[in-house]
Amino acid sequence: MQSSHKTTQIAHIDCPGGGQVWVDGTTLYIGHMRAPSGTTIVDIADPRKPKVLAVVDVPKGWHSHKVRAQNGIMIVNHEKLGQDGAWEFGGGLGIYDVSKPANPKQIGKWVTGGRGVHRYDFDGRYAYISPTVEGYVGNIVMILDLIDPTKPVEVGRWWIPGQWQAGGEEYPWANWTQPRCHHPLRMGDRLYVSYWHHGLFILDIADLSKPVAIAHVNTSPAFPHPTHTCLPMPTPLKGRNIMVVADEDVAKLRPAAPAFTWIYDITEETCPVPISTFQVPGLDKDGSPQPPMTGCHQPSERFKGTVIPFAWFAQGLRLVDIADPFQPKEVGHYMPDIPEGADMASSNDVTIDERGIIYLIDRIRGVDIIETSVM
Repeated sequence: MQSSHKTTQIAHIDCPGGGQVWVDGTTLYIGHMRAPSGTTIVDIADPRKPKVLAVVDVPKGWHSHKVRAQNGIMIVNHEKLGQDGAWEFGGGLGIYDVSKPANPKQIGKWVTGGRGVHRYDFDGRYAYISPTVEGYVGNIVMILDLIDPTKPVEVGRWWIPGQWQAGGEEYPWANWTQPRCHHPLRMGDRLYVSYWHHGLFILDIADLSKPVAIAHVNTSPAFPHPTHTCLPMPTPLKGRNIMVVADEDVAKLRPAAPAFTWIYDITEETCPVPISTFQVPGLDKDGSPQPPMTGCHQPSERFKGTVIPFAWFAQGLRLVDIADPFQPKEVGHYMPDIPEGADMASSNDVTIDERGIIYLIDRIRGVDIIETSVM
């Protein structure tokens, strides 16, 4: 374990590895990577003494590695892994009443068909998801209304023209990778959507039933990493509207140096322009290829001020200040211990709570709870 003088581990939760951590109030929700572990719910009223409250399992062949909770409702993804396990479990979203976090009760499920849902956003009423849907190639954008969480209702969907196979659309990517909506994030009446090796899209969702694309940028194949997350800043920086775009260091189109994060100027939102990048200092070396999962993965969807915590796979937690978006800089870091049996750390996701406490999950095992003086 290594940390900068500005970050300190204050607790560790020894649990199966996972894909996402999320805090609602004084409750930590952990979405796990592999069955039978689905979701672990933890009391963090005292972050130095976390207490496991409940565990929700999933059947073989599935995972439930993403979790969001708000207003007493928890939603988790159900996504198929490989061909093993019971297909009848059904891909989609599991919906739980967690008004009593120690006693989660499933109150609904949205079944999408196919392999299910990967990443999503949830604002307490609407869920912005990335499902596979019958008749479509790959994952698309879908918006669900959960005003009655026992009976979710689809209110809108969007896809790249060519994905709707059942609608007779011509498929233009025979010699390219399959389209895949990866992660929609909402801010205001815009949806910022990463689309894997098809780049990023900004959608106007003023009318939720009719999302409209207003911008598209793709850095692939010039840079061979897929677009993972598009995170807009809530206030201007240096007088400009800014979006952080993380590429993921997996599924590379060819051997390459580690993935990094881009900073885009979206002041003229129909024309996003990259104005800088950030890489962990020294990681790209001479630009030669390195193993997957060495570089960038995921920025925290929550942050304070201009410092964004990142889960940087083998490089652990990186705290990146984008106060000057033209010159992002690292202001702190924390390197978790390598899990037993693994070759390197694999920091998969990170979030913070209202106290500024950071929660960093490893893909293989464990959650580190970290205090920082940076934010």
